[in-house]
Amino acid sequence: MTPTLAPGTVRRFLAGMGYLGRGLGMWITSPRLMLFGALPALIVGAVYTAALVVFLINLNALAVWVTPFAGGWNEPWRGSIRVLAGTALVGAVILLGVFTFATLTLAVGDAFYEKIWLAVEQRSGGAPAELKESFWRSVARGLGTGIRLLAITVLAGIVLFVLGFIPVVGQVIVPVLGAIIGGWFLTVELTGFAFNARGLSLRQRRRMLGTSRATSLGFGILTYLLFLVPLGAVLIMPAAVAGATLLSRDVIHKPVITI
Repeated sequence: MTPTLAPGTVRRFLAGMGYLGRGLGMWITSPRLMLFGALPALIVGAVYTAALVVFLINLNALAVWVTPFAGGWNEPWRGSIRVLAGTALVGAVILLGVFTFATLTLAVGDAFYEKIWLAVEQRSGGAPAELKESFWRSVARGLGTGIRLLAITVLAGIVLFVLGFIPVVGQVIVPVLGAIIGGWFLTVELTGFAFNARGLSLRQRRRMLGTSRATSLGFGILTYLLFLVPLGAVLIMPAAVAGATLLSRDVIHKPVITI
């Protein structure tokens, strides 16, 4: 029996991608605001590009370092396992790089992205009431959320690294899983402004996004893939914040169906 997607899954996935498209529309309606939002991404992107170049230059040495057990093997087995190790390292680094890029960029450009979030909220029918929270409590909450998401992402990166050692299958599965996992965590990270402003916890955020998983993944996976395009993250980052805000509003106000 051939497995099929649940009715409406593809439509919801495409709708999720549409949120990013609507966010990109702000480059036309609010170019100055979006340009300011691109500056932090440009700064962080320059640092990450330099780090990526260093990583790629040393990729062969790193592949040798993580496969010490293959030192005494004969060719072509030694070379093959190190090629697999290098590929697995690239997959894991991409996943961690995209997520930490988003996290660091949001931290560096917090003031700019908060303006984008607020502008979208106001244009969409009013921003939520100001949340009464002390500065230090806000910082502690943000750090706690970031550390928990990073820990889970690192764990996912390790799993993808291990899977990358499976010949052929690993090279097909790892990129797909990387996009799915990376897309999900990007969505969780980028929707922080709207959920935090309403006093909703990380657990509540994950649960509510989970009720619209296909939509959330559509938005997150497209964002993840565009982040991999050279200079794509610089242009996409402010649009992703705007799109995530629209997604958050619809998810938060989604009717609860009871039986």
